[in-house]
Amino acid sequence: MAAQLPHSVARWPHRKAYAAIDLGTNNCRLLIAKPSADGFIVVDAFSRIVRLGEGLATTGRLSDAAIDRAIAALSVCADKLRRRHVTLARSVATEACRRASNGAAFIERVYKETGIALDIISAEEEARLAVLGCHILLEQGDGPALIFDIGGGSTEMALVDTEGPAPRIVDWQSAPWGVVSLTESEAFDSADPEARIAAYARMRTRVTDAFQTFADRLPKHHDGVRLLGTSGTVTTLASLHLELPRYDRQAIDGLIVPSASMRDIAMRLSVMSITERQELPCIGHERADLVVAGCAILECILDIWPAERLGVADRGIREGILRALMERDGRAA
Repeated sequence: MAAQLPHSVARWPHRKAYAAIDLGTNNCRLLIAKPSADGFIVVDAFSRIVRLGEGLATTGRLSDAAIDRAIAALSVCADKLRRRHVTLARSVATEACRRASNGAAFIERVYKETGIALDIISAEEEARLAVLGCHILLEQGDGPALIFDIGGGSTEMALVDTEGPAPRIVDWQSAPWGVVSLTESEAFDSADPEARIAAYARMRTRVTDAFQTFADRLPKHHDGVRLLGTSGTVTTLASLHLELPRYDRQAIDGLIVPSASMRDIAMRLSVMSITERQELPCIGHERADLVVAGCAILECILDIWPAERLGVADRGIREGILRALMERDGRAA
C-alpha cells in the first residue's frame, strides 16, 4: 500500500485538481486537493450529515427522505467539482448502499441527477482506504498497530505491519455496527437512567459478539501496542477531552489521548439524557442521539486492543482516495 506521494511535483505540471467523495451511512463528505511536494493541499471541502441509512435496519431500503437528503448534498458536491475544474475524481458509497435492496437504483438516480458516478466499495476496500488516509498519524513504535474507522453503518478494523516503508494490512474485519445501525437496533434514550445503563450494556454485548472472531485472531501479550481511530466518535470525544468550546480540527487531528480518558468520557455520556448531551459543546443536536452508540463501539475496541493511548485522526477515506489517485496519476505521467 503506497503511503507517500511522489516527491517531484513536476509529475503534475499543471497542478491538476483531484477530488474524493465519501458517501457514508451518516455523512456525505467531499475533499478537493492539488498535489504538493509533501502530499497535497486542500482547495475545497464539504461535509453534511445526510443520514442515508436512517431506517435501513428496519426496512432494508433507503428511504425516500434519506435519498433526497443525499442527492441534495451530492448536488452541492457536483457544483464544487465543476467550479474547481476537477480533472480526476473518485466517489464511493459504503455500508448503507451495500446493504440496501434499492442501493443500485439509488446509484443510478444519483448519476442521472448529479452526474456523479458512485462506486459501492467493499468493506475491505473501505478499510484499505481508511488506513491509507490516516496511517501517517500512528505513533512511532515497534509494537503491533490497529487502525479503526467507526462509521454510520459499520466499523472497520485493520491490523497493520509498520516495519516496511509503507504500512501493510495483515488482518482486518468489518462489523455491521456503526453509530446509526447500532442506535436503531437498541432503544437507548429512556427517561430512566437505569434503563439507559442496561441498554448501553446490550449495545456493548452486540458489538463484542460481532468483534469476537477478529479479537481471537489478534496477537496477544504484546508490549507497546498502538491504536489509531478515525471517525466522528473519536474526534468528538477528543474534543470533550480537551474541553473545546467548539470543534477545532487543528487541535484534534493527530492528537494522542490516554485511553482511560476516552473511557471515562464514554461512560459519562452513556448515562446522560439526550437533552444533557445536546447541551455539550462539539455534540449538539446533530450528534446527540448517535454518540452513545459510538461510545459503546469504542469501548469494545479498547477491550480487545488495550492500548494505553489512542491516536485521533480527522482524516480517512477521502484522504486515502486522493493519495491513491495522485500516486496512480503520477506514475502514469
